[in-house]
Amino acid sequence: MNDDFEALSRAAAHARAYRERIAEAEQTPIADYAAMLAAFAGPLPETGGDASAIIDELVERATPGIRASTGPRFFGWVIGNSHPAGVAADWLASAWGQNAGNLIAAPAAAAVEQVAADWLLELLRLPRESSIGFVTGATVANFVCLAAARSEVLRRAGWDVESDGMFGAPPVEVVIGADAHATVYSALKYLGLGAKRVRQVATDDCGRMLAGEFERVLGDCTGPVIAIAQAGQINTGACDPFAELVPIAREKGAWLHVDGAFGLWAQAAPARAHLTVGIEGCDSWATDGHKWLQTPYDCGFAIVRDAEAHRRAMAISASYLPPAEGAERDPSAYVPELSRRARGFATWAMIRRLGREGVAELVERHCQIARHMAERLAEAPGIALVCQVDLNQFMVRFGASDDATLDTVRQVQDDAIAFVGAAQWRGAWVMRVSVTSAATTFEAADEAVDAVLDAWKRLRPG
Repeated sequence: MNDDFEALSRAAAHARAYRERIAEAEQTPIADYAAMLAAFAGPLPETGGDASAIIDELVERATPGIRASTGPRFFGWVIGNSHPAGVAADWLASAWGQNAGNLIAAPAAAAVEQVAADWLLELLRLPRESSIGFVTGATVANFVCLAAARSEVLRRAGWDVESDGMFGAPPVEVVIGADAHATVYSALKYLGLGAKRVRQVATDDCGRMLAGEFERVLGDCTGPVIAIAQAGQINTGACDPFAELVPIAREKGAWLHVDGAFGLWAQAAPARAHLTVGIEGCDSWATDGHKWLQTPYDCGFAIVRDAEAHRRAMAISASYLPPAEGAERDPSAYVPELSRRARGFATWAMIRRLGREGVAELVERHCQIARHMAERLAEAPGIALVCQVDLNQFMVRFGASDDATLDTVRQVQDDAIAFVGAAQWRGAWVMRVSVTSAATTFEAADEAVDAVLDAWKRLRPG
């Protein structure tokens, strides 16, 4: 048993050494999947081994294939830094072995979720009566919020979907922007609402829903309606015009949900809050903690104004499960899992670590860094900025060519000084840059831009 406890110390030492090394690394090359599969492959062990030695072996085998997503020059996806304070709290959650399913099994985990939920509502400036489910990420948060939406719009139509299912239910119409994220369609699929049955609303050049088109499409709907808006388009960072959309949805009696995986955090930054004006008037919001709050994976928040609809869609009951009493918050009433990790500890720790001012500073700094990077790249011959930079996302194209753009992305990845990714936008390939890590500074951003410019210079014809 003492050897097993020593494994905890070994893991902590390895983790700290990795984080210190990756913060200073000039390059971050990575082995591919095939190499990693070969490194780990082997016969099923017949006997157990020493815990500390196993941890050392795991680190040795895995390290070549660990993507430097916690490093300062990672811009490939909207991925936070997994801040050390949040990681430390998450380690404790694992060490404590708490299943955050109910108040009796995990009183501290349940209590910290309640406090963290209250803080999140205040931080994001959302209605205080809202309920929050602590889930894996925005994908499941969208699923939970849309389950609550489905429950409520069908209840208004006289149908109990929790008891009677979808067979014979009044058809629910779903209205969604043309540039919505793929995970929202996944949630619709999971809920039996269908990914292909949606009514799409036309968007502007940066992916924002057009309010006039939203009103027209909503006007053609009959029966129960769920509308889905977006705070932070995944390629452009653009936010829908909520101040215009909310009254249109209310007039129609539609439930208005927001996929705000990262863009909802504009609410926490006074200098960016104008991008999400009116968002508090919506009915539900999905967002991630492992993006701008910098919690470790996995951590997301399903936020629903109508807490009763939220509980109706998600609550789990069984004779062996102790019910919450009075005003007590039952943690399992707002999520689809009964057994789950205690995500509230890391959330609480990160809000305590950053505070309101720290979150605002982080969001604003990243937005300024994104604009700075975009402007530097756009000044170079042959590089074009695709959309204006409002938040922390931007796209550029190289040589007005898909091939040149993809070749540049591959070259930057091969050089391993910075990591960027490619995406398609309006049928054309772009380099997409996401600024979301707490480790990213203006200096690191300039190093990344230099790497991109150098790659483009080597590839540029002539």
